[in-house]
Amino acid sequence: MNINPFIDLIVAILDLYWWVLMFWIVISWLTSFGVINRFNPVVVKISDILHKLTEPVLGRIRRYMPDLSGIDLSPVVVLLAIWFIKRVLYTYLYKI
Repeated sequence: MNINPFIDLIVAILDLYWWVLMFWIVISWLTSFGVINRFNPVVVKISDILHKLTEPVLGRIRRYMPDLSGIDLSPVVVLLAIWFIKRVLYTYLYKI
């Protein structure tokens, strides 16, 4: 079995970004439903960091998404894109 470290690095970065996106989704839901205090300095700092990491990608996707009355599907699109890229890398490029 051939091991390509560049593909493994790309997949590891995609996995890391997947987790960042999942944490951002959970934090945004918890603050929206009032489970955690959005004025807590720790929550503000974590939310700010996650927002800065996710907004460059999500903002670009939101430009092309239709307005669904407050429902943001851009994280779903990014998660599907990450899954698709990983499948393509493993299926077609891992043997290089």
